Amino acid sequence: MKVVAAYLLALLGGNCSPSAADIKNILGSVGSEADDDRIDLLLSELKGKDIVELIAAGKEKLASVPAGGGGGVVVSAGGGGGAGPAAAVEEKKEEKEEKKEPEEESDDDMGFSLFD
Repeated sequence: MKVVAAYLLALLGGNCSPSAADIKNILGSVGSEADDDRIDLLLSELKGKDIVELIAAGKEKLASVPAGGGGGVVVSAGGGGGAGPAAAVEEKKEEKEEKKEPEEESDDDMGFSLFD
């Protein structure tokens, strides 16, 4: 992926036909090692082709790929006890009871607050 990104950066920089040395220079400028096999493969696959047309064709292919989604999430109670929803309600009641406990005032400050 980094080889493709370096190739595209070279194109954006105005180089209409980036070479392996151009790609290596771009990758080297960010401290990344260049894999000669991948660079050669990319350049051989793209030789004589217009990158804009290739990207457009790729977008069309991706548009036809099903992306899933749209469905709801099904949650299983599991456990075999059969008390899934009842246990959840009981837990919520316990949480509410814990939250309702009154806060005790501290006598340490003797009625004075730092911000009064």
